[in-house]
Amino acid sequence: MSGHDDNKLLTTAVAAAAAGAAMAVAAMKLSSRKESSTNPYSSNPRMHPNPSSFIFEDPESEASKRGSTVLMPHQYEEKMKKRIAARVAVEDENRAPRNSVTVRVPATSANVGPGYDCIGMSVDLWSEITVARADTFEITAEGEGAAEMPKDESNLMCIGVKAAFDAANKPVPTLKYHVVSRIPYARGLGSSSAAIVGGIIAGLILAGHRLPCWGSEALLQIAASIEGHPDNVAPAIYGGIQLGIHTGTRWMSERAPFPPGMQLVMFIPDFVGKTSAARDVLKPNITRDVAAFNIGRVAMLIHALCTSNIDNLRYGVQDQMHQPQRGEKLYKYLYPMIEAAQNAGAACAYLSGAGPTVMALTSGASGDIFTQREKERVDYAVADAMLQVAESFGIKGKLFVTQATHEGAHVVKVDPPFSTDKISYRSEI
Repeated sequence: MSGHDDNKLLTTAVAAAAAGAAMAVAAMKLSSRKESSTNPYSSNPRMHPNPSSFIFEDPESEASKRGSTVLMPHQYEEKMKKRIAARVAVEDENRAPRNSVTVRVPATSANVGPGYDCIGMSVDLWSEITVARADTFEITAEGEGAAEMPKDESNLMCIGVKAAFDAANKPVPTLKYHVVSRIPYARGLGSSSAAIVGGIIAGLILAGHRLPCWGSEALLQIAASIEGHPDNVAPAIYGGIQLGIHTGTRWMSERAPFPPGMQLVMFIPDFVGKTSAARDVLKPNITRDVAAFNIGRVAMLIHALCTSNIDNLRYGVQDQMHQPQRGEKLYKYLYPMIEAAQNAGAACAYLSGAGPTVMALTSGASGDIFTQREKERVDYAVADAMLQVAESFGIKGKLFVTQATHEGAHVVKVDPPFSTDKISYRSEI
């Protein structure tokens, strides 16, 4: 084949390739136009269907701020925002003001050792708060701390109710309150937080007002702003073990699991422990060594809970920030009781909140404990060991055995009811 023929063949091949490329581009453009008329995702170049994730552009989302439009599995709040945007509002009748409401609120155990002001656990020990519209203001109470409870508007229940009506931008009506208190007053079991949370929830129901949760946790913001920290109010609201922080713009909380079969053995002294006094014994500053110690113990605590490693809880609840100081100045029995509880078989023990209650965690419970052989559990032995220490220090009190609860505060009765002909709620069955 001559050189002339070679050049002619090369020219033909180049022309054919160019024509093919042009046809391919034209076909792609035509396909794109067809897809844009049938595919709702194609109207936005950042939106594409994906079987394992949502991809969308939300200028307000954290994903958008980070320059990413992919919602990962852990981004619950972003997913909820997307879901809420596509849903209709709550029915008007469920937002109407109510005449009366009864709220159950759990006790809580704050700090859980090293988690000062940031970790707390809800306890299966409940108070009930009933608030109703009335002609005259009144507070009545029965049960734990009924005599010591303030009977005027300085009561934290009233402060919580007012905060709820303020959020609804409505005036507080004349109300009467009745409390059935089963949470020991000022013993380090969250009686103050129970009053705050119960009051806020009761106020919201009476006002017919609802708050956003996903992405804002508005109820937590109100409660923590009154209390000053989230370690008690977060588990009182959400239940379980909660880890709460302030992001710089708002309070937020996340749940940590607790091991199955875990029981709580509490020694509750007869005397009151004032949080203010318990804080006064703490120094305003801590050393780097103390900070490092507590950071490591908090990490160990959360890891032990997440992996159900009962043995490591003993190290996870150790603390140098507040327990040694309070044990030395206020509660001489604290460390002897912790040691006795652990020697008797407790996984761990710590000072509940600001005290004076000492909380021991045990394992081995299965179903109703009164149908289970006692030798499979250690709660009785631990309780007995703790009582012996109390007696040796001349401290009177009572021993209470219960468990953590996954559930937080909730409405148990309301007038008029939320249930309808079609839908019945558990509290109104």
